[in-house]
Amino acid sequence: MLPQEIIRKKRDGGKLSDTDIRSFIEGVTKGRVSEGQVAAFCMAVLLKKMDMAERVALTSAMASSGTVMSWASENLPGPILDKHSTGGVGDKVSLMLAPILAACGAFVPMLSGRGLGHTGGTLDKMDAIPGYVSQPDITLFKKTVREAGCAIIGATPDLAPADRIIYAIRDVTGTVESLDLITASILSKKLAAGLDGLVMDVKFGTGAFMQDYGDAQALAESIVQVANGAGLPTVGLLTDMNQVLGRTAGNAVEVKEAVDFLKGIDVDARLYEVTAALTAELLVLGKLAKDTLDARAKIAEVLGNGKAAAQFARMVGILGGPAGFIDAPEKFLKPAPVVRDVFPDENGHVTAVDARGVGIGIVELGGGRSKPTDHVDHAVGLTNIAALGEAVGKGGRPLATVHARDEDSFEKMAQTLKTVMTVSAAAAQEGDIIRRRIAA
Repeated sequence: MLPQEIIRKKRDGGKLSDTDIRSFIEGVTKGRVSEGQVAAFCMAVLLKKMDMAERVALTSAMASSGTVMSWASENLPGPILDKHSTGGVGDKVSLMLAPILAACGAFVPMLSGRGLGHTGGTLDKMDAIPGYVSQPDITLFKKTVREAGCAIIGATPDLAPADRIIYAIRDVTGTVESLDLITASILSKKLAAGLDGLVMDVKFGTGAFMQDYGDAQALAESIVQVANGAGLPTVGLLTDMNQVLGRTAGNAVEVKEAVDFLKGIDVDARLYEVTAALTAELLVLGKLAKDTLDARAKIAEVLGNGKAAAQFARMVGILGGPAGFIDAPEKFLKPAPVVRDVFPDENGHVTAVDARGVGIGIVELGGGRSKPTDHVDHAVGLTNIAALGEAVGKGGRPLATVHARDEDSFEKMAQTLKTVMTVSAAAAQEGDIIRRRIAA
């Protein structure tokens, strides 16, 4: 069928067949479908929506539009597992989850992205490590997974190329919000990675891509249903992003917090809960634990005996990072020139946090991007961030410690923190960070 006929069919509310969808996606990757036709198709999908069978067909077609990785030839003695997050402020969970899974016997080929907008990118965090090759060739990638059990790298351009083409057009045509297209975009790359199990961390709240809980729940349900329909066992967790996750936000500072977490130093309770909950789901999916209680015991064991930290160190070393990084990351992570605490104008408790505002402040410090070509300053960011309900004030706990390039950017971030973190006499009521589990 001609591309315009497929577009017309969806525009008029018709159901697209598997053949229609495969034909259209093949045309996208082979240049037979124009940018205008892709834009029209995306708008038709946004307005008329897809049913579950169409979502599965679209996701599968995009996944098979390029290389689909196979790990069979590697003869790995464990399941291939991964996690995906919809993005949040201070979300460094991947940096701990991957080596914990590896220490428990799984293999984690984690294909990550760079930050754009108010949420940080996992790849930018890894780039803060001197010498670390975040975009290796396929040979080095597979060697790292085989020998270290995990590799956190950037997605290669030959994986789900249709998604890259379609997303760029969605970004400039007002069709990013389509639930059907979001689902296919996220899952196509995961299906192409050759996984045995996936856990989705779908965030809601002020710092999330989908701030409304109902929207986040709809996305989680869509992803879980489509992934399982496409043959990838998947569980989703809805997690709270109404404040920064952990005590740091930035790049180098988040790497340092992740390393400390793996070594059992100053572990933030909320960060541990999200990391452990997601990791436990994967251990059960991969049949490495009989249930989540058993999985949590295994997680505590590999953190306590240093095996998880050793897996991280091995991954960093194979991918070009410095020897001894795990022992003293502060020796290798570039510091910011200005490091100073910011206190509120009045003493009290943190009662609300605009986490998106914190993320935008990090971008303005230089720690993120407003457009893809922007340079990232890995040294800047925040540490010692106060959590909801904590008492803050002069002579006591600061709102946060700012790591800035110069005095002007420090002052700007200080003012931002006073604006986006509400302090009052009343104590905040903090809800559960894991709000709901969604399974097929």
